[in-house]
Amino acid sequence: MGDLELLLPGEAEVLVRGLRSFPLREMGSEGWNQQHENLEKLNMQAILDATISQGEPIQELLVTHGKVPTLVEELIAVEMWKQKVFPVLCRVEDFKPQNTFPIYMVVHHEASIINLLETVFFHKEACESAEDTVLDLVDYCHRKLTLLVARSGCGGPPEGAGSQDSNPMQELQKQAELMEFEIALKALSVLRYITDCVDSLSLSTLSRMLSTHNLPCLLVELLEHSPWNRWEGGKLQQFEGSRWHTVAPSEQQKLSKLDGQVWIALYNLLLSPEAQARYCLTSFAKGQLLKLRAFLTDTLLDQLPNLAHLQSFLAHLALTETQPPKKDLVLEQVDTGKLAPQDHCPTLPAPSCHSPLLSPRSQKSGSGWSEKTEASGRQLPSTSSSMCSAPQSRTCGCRHKGKSCGTGRRSGWDAGGMDVGGDVPTFQGQSDLPDFPPGGLRPTGWTC
Repeated sequence: MGDLELLLPGEAEVLVRGLRSFPLREMGSEGWNQQHENLEKLNMQAILDATISQGEPIQELLVTHGKVPTLVEELIAVEMWKQKVFPVLCRVEDFKPQNTFPIYMVVHHEASIINLLETVFFHKEACESAEDTVLDLVDYCHRKLTLLVARSGCGGPPEGAGSQDSNPMQELQKQAELMEFEIALKALSVLRYITDCVDSLSLSTLSRMLSTHNLPCLLVELLEHSPWNRWEGGKLQQFEGSRWHTVAPSEQQKLSKLDGQVWIALYNLLLSPEAQARYCLTSFAKGQLLKLRAFLTDTLLDQLPNLAHLQSFLAHLALTETQPPKKDLVLEQVDTGKLAPQDHCPTLPAPSCHSPLLSPRSQKSGSGWSEKTEASGRQLPSTSSSMCSAPQSRTCGCRHKGKSCGTGRRSGWDAGGMDVGGDVPTFQGQSDLPDFPPGGLRPTGWTC
């Protein structure tokens, strides 16, 4: 692996072969923590290998052992945890853990995976080895970039410094928000590397990128807002390396790395024959794409000469008639739902879908958590070894699995965990919850 070695070749192979997908309920467990540590080592070694440019054995090992889909599945799982579980933990009033580091590890896990994917996806072999999970990765990148555009109109990313009056969970929320901004920028790079493989992508992936998500128009919005640039005190600042850097006046015309990623992605999506055959240039798409002409200056063309072909394409587009929306029949791949059956978490009763290690108990002897909470002595739910069965209807109190209750209505959640209508209880904090038997808090409507 070269002069800079964190891992021996044999050790790296053992770590790669041991990678596996964890269900949501096991996040924070001992096995999950060990894999998080292994991913950190692989991530650092991959960055060192890419820095010295002497081969990238981590990428080769991930492709050889077919672990790129496992990384994508872990990425989606931790994103689901952050959306469904983490906000509820922050809202619970008497959730005041003395040590928030285990929760921070789960929040940071997404950044570790997307950083590793950014490093290895530079090579087309890694993108091709993602197989069907590339669809999930495209959806993931679209979600992150959409959120990035939306937040750019609200003053950009939050500052890293926090107030002295905030509690540990509030500080953790602020760190998560700043981390979310950096993750979105990494997702932009991953998406650009996926577009480099547009000639080998499946029809379903192309349709998802061009028709479902309309990524060219989204990339135009990114160029317009440039959330990685800001003006402070009359000086231009760029976000790079997890910090804001002031750009010297002589360097302001220089193309930044993130701007370059957007332009290359647009070039791949608009000028490749495979994409042109699939992309429908409607009146809306035409209007959005023609905004690019204002950015194609001579200075930019000197730095990226290939964009001259894009400039010619836009000049031709301005003179052509728009196309009506296509109504082609496309048999699109659908996610097989590897995460859904075991990891499904309803929107608000999400506290029951986390590891017992993330309960509000202080850590003792570095391996477990104490049995006392700081506020009321209650425990958050422990569901790593339990599955949620049929809910109780708030209308009649029955627990029929997926069947109609006596009132003729179905309860809020069926036996498979799918939302089928009905009343779903919501809780603002533990003070709103009734008393439950020992073993953890259970939201009303769940029997575990």
